[in-house]
Amino acid sequence: MKLLTKTALAAGLALASLTAPFAAAPATAQAAQKVAIVNLPAVIANSSAYQAAQTAQQTTFAAQLQQAEQRRAALQAQINPLMSAFQTARQSANPDQAALQQQAQQIQQLQQTGQAELNQILAPVSRSETYVTEQIEERLGAAVQAAAQAAGVTLVLSPDTVLWADNAHNLNEAVLNQLNTMLPSVQVTPPEGWVPREMRQQQEAAAAAQAAQGQPATSGR
Repeated sequence: MKLLTKTALAAGLALASLTAPFAAAPATAQAAQKVAIVNLPAVIANSSAYQAAQTAQQTTFAAQLQQAEQRRAALQAQINPLMSAFQTARQSANPDQAALQQQAQQIQQLQQTGQAELNQILAPVSRSETYVTEQIEERLGAAVQAAAQAAGVTLVLSPDTVLWADNAHNLNEAVLNQLNTMLPSVQVTPPEGWVPREMRQQQEAAAAAQAAQGQPATSGR
């Protein structure tokens, strides 16, 4: 089972070029700065640390992955006959709309319940995926800076901010090499008490808001 689920991380390191031309900067600006483009999700996905973590997760969470696959197959076997019956009833000469709606709701309920069950089974895998990504992201900024400085780059952009660019501006490979040197591997099992960054930020914001409410209001003059 592939663990990667979001942001098309497995995209290649080559940057796609669109048809719209990128406006040329004045000669003085070109001389003053060298621009490069880095696809951070692609760099993460192709890093040695991430690739090694993907392999390690297959072993570390083998039981959960196998359980999820078995449960997914069982759910599909349960839903398939209902889908076939629904399609047959809908294609009849005079379909009973009320009955069709009831069948559709039953199928939808099974799908939602099944997905929630699969998410619960795979929760340790998702938690590990987030932990792995955060460890890499913590070193990513330093890798970008090192690659940019080595190439004499003074401005680094992401692909989604660029309409068109020659591949000469692609700094992905250089950043990837720096990242692999700085962080050849990561841990796949979070330590006790670890929470994802997003949750930590929410907790910090809530604590700050609570602290602000507990302080006396200051009056201005």
